[in-house]
Amino acid sequence: MEEFKHKEAVKSFDELLTIMDELREKCPWDKKQTFSSLSYLTIEETYELCDAILENNYEEIKKEIGDLLLHIVFYSKIGQEKNEFDIKDVISSLKEKLIRRHPHIYGNVEAKTARDVSDNWEEIKLKEGRKSALEGVPKSLPSMVKAYRIQDKARGVGFDWENENQVWDKVLEEIGELKEELENNNKDRIEAEFGDLLFALINYSRFIDINPEIALERTNKKFISRFKFLENEVEKSGNKLKDLPLEEMDVYWNKAKELENN
Repeated sequence: MEEFKHKEAVKSFDELLTIMDELREKCPWDKKQTFSSLSYLTIEETYELCDAILENNYEEIKKEIGDLLLHIVFYSKIGQEKNEFDIKDVISSLKEKLIRRHPHIYGNVEAKTARDVSDNWEEIKLKEGRKSALEGVPKSLPSMVKAYRIQDKARGVGFDWENENQVWDKVLEEIGELKEELENNNKDRIEAEFGDLLFALINYSRFIDINPEIALERTNKKFISRFKFLENEVEKSGNKLKDLPLEEMDVYWNKAKELENN
């Protein structure tokens, strides 16, 4: 059964490549695309996949994975036209990297935990020619994701706190330093200390096994849901939100929280 599914998948992928060839040849929009023009769309598709995952919507996850696969095939087609690489080269390079970076599967290295595997990866990447463990962090990543990846990569080469209590103490220290700069009213220093506090909180999230990006997005969605409830309830009452005292807004806000809890 598994062998049959594998063959069907290969057949489907081959058909996808044929469709890509036809679109690139015949469709005015597809013919026009370049690496640069597609890159921003790829970022958008990635975020749409993340949204679907947060919503736990498997139908949308499937569709968004398909959109990302289309982009990979599209980039490979453009590379082929430039005589730089094709989809076979992309897959071959990926296979080689997977084997090289999993010596605990394809070699004699031991790795009993996911953290062992992650630490091995960082060592292997340095052996591959990277001068810094942080070189693999894309500059264009959103700041919160970038901070998380920077900290995780530093941990991979042994630069990390020993336990979560130490990190929490650092969070409290940064809160104190921020409060001090707020009293001094130094805007530049306030910004610097605020950044340090965020960095420390993101660091703490690693130690309690929480992804800060997902945690913040959950809060974003919660706020949006409550705020829309507030808007709807105020509209039903015949009032305008901007004319309502904050105390009355809080009544609707607390009602939204109660509905969530129930």
